Amino acid sequence: MNIDEFQKYCEAKKGVEATLPFGPDTLVYKVMGKMFALTGLDEVEIFKVNLKCDPEKSIELRERYEEITPGWHMNKLHWNTVIFDGSLPNSLLKELIDHSYELVLKSLSKKDRAIYDTL
Repeated sequence: MNIDEFQKYCEAKKGVEATLPFGPDTLVYKVMGKMFALTGLDEVEIFKVNLKCDPEKSIELRERYEEITPGWHMNKLHWNTVIFDGSLPNSLLKELIDHSYELVLKSLSKKDRAIYDTL
């Protein structure tokens, strides 16, 4: 999955917005104002994405795949950095994006969840 495919996949999800809150070189995807994915736009050689992850699942993924490491500049308990270099199958990458998105949905307040449900 390249950066264009990643962007299209994220932007197709319900309630998602692409933002640049940390400057023009960091793309952040949010659902209902909460981050679920971020990537550097200035890293053209190695495309990496930070994704939210369940802590227990994070440990398992990091042990199994060298392309998945603790989240760079993030809370390492809840975030992974995933290298999108073609070595991991697209199905796994999509699963990790979906997992991150779903974790954020689960954390929404009742008010935000009600708004999300009407979208």
